Amino acid sequence: MSPIERIMRTAPVIPVLVIDDDAEARPLAEALVAGGLRVLEVTLRTPAALDAIREMKQVPGAIVGAGTVLNKHHLDAAIDAGAEFIVSPGLTENLARSAIAAEIPFLPGVATTSDVMRGLDLGLTRFKFFPAVAAGGTPTLKAFAAVFGEVRFCPTGGITEASAPEWLALEAVLCVGGSWVVPKGPLDAAAVEAAARRASALGG
Repeated sequence: MSPIERIMRTAPVIPVLVIDDDAEARPLAEALVAGGLRVLEVTLRTPAALDAIREMKQVPGAIVGAGTVLNKHHLDAAIDAGAEFIVSPGLTENLARSAIAAEIPFLPGVATTSDVMRGLDLGLTRFKFFPAVAAGGTPTLKAFAAVFGEVRFCPTGGITEASAPEWLALEAVLCVGGSWVVPKGPLDAAAVEAAARRASALGG
């Protein structure tokens, strides 16, 4: 099993996190891990993201990665901050080759069959299907799975607690990415832990 597949199989849901205040990063990670979600994707969408990764890395059991990685500069900064895996919304050859050379687990985004084929040419078989709902939802992913039998996905984008089970029921899906686990606003650790427990049970 590849390192990225091992990460994808750790829990049924990877929370997609937008962190504005790195002071909340560690208690947030503690709440998610306590609820059973150990794989945490910190998106590089805020100035606090890299410090948040450093803070979350201190939480026992947490597997912390960087999302919204768009180029080699982002990749290098994320690795320097201690990211254990890399997620990108798309797939470019430059970023893919840089991630492969860095020997870090890499989950690039795909939305078309051409994207998947480009990834396969680079030796990749595990992808983020993004934006999952806008790109056609489960019918599109089922069509992908019929053509690319060896490929597995983490659909992300528009997935909710209610719709996640439909995605997770697909053989080609190892996990889903979701932002619903951590709502916007001040951190409510108890609510996050409860949401994480519900999410972690979705794979059961």
